[in-house]
Amino acid sequence: MTAPSTDAPGYAGLGLYVGDLHNHCGISYGHGSIEDAYANARLQLDFASVTGHGWWPDLPERTPELASLVDYHTEGFARLARLWDHVQDVTAAAHEDGRFVTFQSFEWHSLAHGDHCVYFDGPRGEIIRAADLDELRARLRVLAAQGVRTWALPHHIGYGPARRGIDWASYTEEFAPVVEMMSMHGCAESDEAPRSYLHTMGPRAGTATAVHGLRLGHRFGLIGSTDHHSAFPGSHGHGRVAVWAPELTRDGIWNAVQQRRAYAITGDRILLATSVNGAPMGAEAASADRRRIHVTVQGRDALDHVELLRNGVPVHRVSRPELLAGAGGSDAFSGTLGFAVGWGRRGEPVHWDVVLRIEGGRLLDVQPRLRGPETVAPAEAEPDTYRPSWWERTGPGEIRLRTVTDGNPNTATDSTQGFSLRIEGDTRTRLVAVVNGVESAHAVGELLAGARTGFTGGFVSGAYRFDRAVPDRETTAEFELTDERPGGDGDFYHVRVRQLNDQWAWSSPTWVGPADSCSRAG
Repeated sequence: MTAPSTDAPGYAGLGLYVGDLHNHCGISYGHGSIEDAYANARLQLDFASVTGHGWWPDLPERTPELASLVDYHTEGFARLARLWDHVQDVTAAAHEDGRFVTFQSFEWHSLAHGDHCVYFDGPRGEIIRAADLDELRARLRVLAAQGVRTWALPHHIGYGPARRGIDWASYTEEFAPVVEMMSMHGCAESDEAPRSYLHTMGPRAGTATAVHGLRLGHRFGLIGSTDHHSAFPGSHGHGRVAVWAPELTRDGIWNAVQQRRAYAITGDRILLATSVNGAPMGAEAASADRRRIHVTVQGRDALDHVELLRNGVPVHRVSRPELLAGAGGSDAFSGTLGFAVGWGRRGEPVHWDVVLRIEGGRLLDVQPRLRGPETVAPAEAEPDTYRPSWWERTGPGEIRLRTVTDGNPNTATDSTQGFSLRIEGDTRTRLVAVVNGVESAHAVGELLAGARTGFTGGFVSGAYRFDRAVPDRETTAEFELTDERPGGDGDFYHVRVRQLNDQWAWSSPTWVGPADSCSRAG
């Protein structure tokens, strides 16, 4: 399948690829095998790294209150050491240039300096048991001299110093061209960002956010990952990284991230391209008092708003009423149809066999919205497999999904499984769903008026939903504007996007002026 592209300034010859560089399974502490993890990743990602918990030099003392926490981590580190050769073999075998890219990684924890995920530019590497961040970087410099490229990327940065979040005083860009801003822990764009930190480790701190670090003058890109712990890289909604790369190869993906031509998304593959005076996201535009800013967005659901920020402060916003302007009365339809299964009682699994078929139109592309089990803590019993879903395209206008759902764990966590389908047709085009042998169908004209639902049985049984049909004009936005900023060297611009289904995207910044320019707060 050809990667999406754009003719936006600064993106010629590049395609959009999506992956998850930080997630876990049973190779350390977590659930499921690494084989399950990579099989799940290939269902909906272009690249992945399955991460093992490797080392924690300042692990708290084993007191009665913390005994289970200390033992849990210590046993996980030992397990990864035992399995390290196998982990590398599976990572190497899962890689296929042009189809699916893998990287080797492990997680290095630190109360003082924050957790970092360490990556190698190939399928093999070493667990570095460094005593502190300086020692970790020293070892990475030795590897660099041997021709091995590495990263040490901070993650869940918002917890702040001494709480396993970022310490901007010890941060450098040397091995961290990007930071992981979005994951299942929450979003650390700013202390007012969506997706609050709700983990037992505590709330996010304003001085540990990405915008704070950028205002200090650091230059880094923004990415997302899931930090999922049940062998499901890319589990929809927790965080992913999108990159603009010339090809789907290790070099292509690595260089795109290294050049900060990457951005954070929560789940949906929102295409986002930004530029300042022709310089794409992650780049440094030449000094200029007059900045021509270009933004292109192609979403997978109706856009709520697209917002341009300068130095972390919103300066321009395109909102839903503007996106709806100019609606026509044509019967023709080009846009997205969504379908999902799940709901029902928690603890009562529902097995699904679903065929989706487009009648009277063309199915242009399919984007899965698949999720893994929401299991982090130790479990009393492990299932035989952590592969809940399988899907394939069975014809030009047809796909098949087999999956299992177990209800939503609470009223704020979505554990449904589904798809976003992009189609061309008209108001008579039908989406037909055969759900466990029972056929149901709705025309685009019906779905333009609102979602439709169905159930497998009586009250609180498993359910399915045909989402509202969303025309392209509601999912796309493109604008240019000029920002006059005499003497504004050091300014940085980034864009955030919200869809009505609460899926987000945040671009990496573009800076104006050289790296030694002073950053501005407004």
